[in-house]
Amino acid sequence: MISKQEITDRFKIIQNSICNSLEQEDGLSGFHEDIWERLEGGGGISRVLENGAMIEKGGVNFSAVFGETPDNIKQAFGYSSGEFYATGVSIVLHPINPFVPIIHMNIRYFEMNDGTWWFGGGIDLTPHYIDREDASFFHKSLKNVCDKHHESFYHKFKQWADDYFYIKHRNETRGIGGLFFDRLNASGSKLALFNFVEDVGNSFTPIYQKISRKNKEKSFSERERNWQLIRRGRYVEFNLVLDRGTKFGLETNGRTESILMSLPPLAAWNYNFTPEENSPEYETLSLLKKDIKWINS
Repeated sequence: MISKQEITDRFKIIQNSICNSLEQEDGLSGFHEDIWERLEGGGGISRVLENGAMIEKGGVNFSAVFGETPDNIKQAFGYSSGEFYATGVSIVLHPINPFVPIIHMNIRYFEMNDGTWWFGGGIDLTPHYIDREDASFFHKSLKNVCDKHHESFYHKFKQWADDYFYIKHRNETRGIGGLFFDRLNASGSKLALFNFVEDVGNSFTPIYQKISRKNKEKSFSERERNWQLIRRGRYVEFNLVLDRGTKFGLETNGRTESILMSLPPLAAWNYNFTPEENSPEYETLSLLKKDIKWINS
């Protein structure tokens, strides 16, 4: 049985590894580290990179918080009392080049003092312009990770991501999905499930390196930049209106700056913007749908 401290320590290792690789990949800017404490218990390490050569704004956050469970969380989880412990790593990158996608990853562990525990997390890609080859590579990579642990994981968690990363009021997905899972505690031992979660975390760097290296030197115009800002606006809408992680962090009195690190430095909301038919922007909108099979298995 793996302990919460071991999980916490290995999450810190994942944060360090990803930050080191992103600094090398960007080559211009480094992460600013902000160590914070939560009054009710615990704290975290927020690392933000801004105005880099590739990354306009990105964050790689670690947290481990604990204490009396807030009333609204008790109601959501069906508890009348108790203390909680939650730890995790959360990443969002907003690139400069519109042809490099936004990427998000979150892995987390939660337990109550009555012995209840579960893992959650996921990884998803939000291209401003959808490249089918990149989408296929992304999903094949995630399927390879999943298949190492259970043959049902990819299809189950891919469907969950399609449903979760869905902007209901826009009738479109946030991007091309990926994996999403929550309250995962029934399929095997805690160690086996943690090994899966850890593998998801370690898949981040090689996946994003390949996609970003392919696209980060592409030239772009004001048109592509404007479209990028509009798509970032959709990202903001999802995170502030629908995202459970944002709500959990704010409701447990987490550090606001760290929670809202996921928001881009600039975004746009053009009134009733409709792309020209058959344009690259139109093509991307046509692919922001649930249940697309990006790979043939």
